[in-house]
Parts: sequence; structure tokens; C-alpha cells
Amino acid sequence: MTSAQDEGKQQRRARPCPGCGKLSVERYRPFCSARCADVDLNRWLSGSYSVPVVELEPEDLAALEAAQENLENRD
Repeated sequence: MTSAQDEGKQQRRARPCPGCGKLSVERYRPFCSARCADVDLNRWLSGSYSVPVVELEPEDLAALEAAQENLENRD
């Protein structure tokens, strides 16, 4: 392993766990433990976390579908 790769791993380990703030562990990265990873997964599965969705107007949706069809027809 090169020193740049070693340095990259050290930087990854130095980041805090998004669940509790402790330093993350390489095995559970970006979390510090299996427990924090499981808690985070449970939050996603229970709907505590969500990705916002923007509803498109019918005209915008039609334009997007037409553009997608044009891209697919190029192949």
C-alpha cells in the first residue's frame, strides 16, 4: 500500500459517527459500531429519514419523458 492510500484510510477513520459522534471504525464505516449502523438502518426503514420529492407539472413530465426516449433511441 502506498503512503497516499495509508493517509486516505487515516482520514476516513478520523470522521465522527453520524449516529453518536464517536470516531468511526473502518469495519463499520461511517459508523462506530454495528449498533449505530443498525439504529441508522431502522430510522430509514421506519420512515424517520426520507428523500424529498418534487412533483412535476404534466408538461414538465412529458418533456422529461420525451428527452429520455431520445436518449434511449440513440443507443
